Amino acid sequence: MERWTGRVALVTGASAGIGAAISRSLVKSGMKVVGCARNVERIQKIADELKDEPGSLKPMKCDVTQEEDILAMFQNIKSDPDLGGVDVCINNAGLGHDTSLMEGNTSQWREMLDVNVLALCICSREAYKSQRERGVNDGHFILINSMSGHRIQVHKANHFYAATKHAVTAILHGMRFEFREDKVAAKVTSISPGDVETEFLNRMLKDDAKAQAIYSSSTCLQPSDIVDAVIYALSSPPRAQIDDIWLRPIDQLD
Repeated sequence: MERWTGRVALVTGASAGIGAAISRSLVKSGMKVVGCARNVERIQKIADELKDEPGSLKPMKCDVTQEEDILAMFQNIKSDPDLGGVDVCINNAGLGHDTSLMEGNTSQWREMLDVNVLALCICSREAYKSQRERGVNDGHFILINSMSGHRIQVHKANHFYAATKHAVTAILHGMRFEFREDKVAAKVTSISPGDVETEFLNRMLKDDAKAQAIYSSSTCLQPSDIVDAVIYALSSPPRAQIDDIWLRPIDQLD
């Protein structure tokens, strides 16, 4: 991680769960981290906790369903003399709704597309633009994907969510091809976890007790496990392209 010391990482969905854990780890590794979410107060609390670490965490309020918010955030990063641009773009923001294909809610489908697919693409595009403008040739893009980006479960509440995550898998390969076409050494890595104990199910089911019952019914991954995968990918030598890391709890079968 030494080569990333003092460089800038953007982490979307940084207020809780995996995004918060990634932000903490990168700050401790000496990076300048921009953490964005709608709940910027939670990110500020994390930043206060990390004030004595080698790196720094700068909270930025951003609703990633709104392109104008994303573009304004990138302009603020560019204008900040301590930042200037994004070298590592970690697309962590994601959500699921308990909605099926045949009985689904259109607005919930649209929100999943906006967050899981379009926001990821917009942030990646703007980060890549930032790198090209500054002559940065070794940027890294991390896409927090899902095992649902590689298989379809029988549970109908998962089907549209899985479609958005299959899109992320396609985007991974498309980005890699475009980087090679542009003859830059930028990397893109997808990290595809199985069940992780975060606030994801609480928000999806809108029922804390039901979510906790599901998390308690088996061994789940923890956000720190995903952080380990992120650090592994970022620590790889320039010659190595880590395409996709799949990780699931030891007793998760599908």
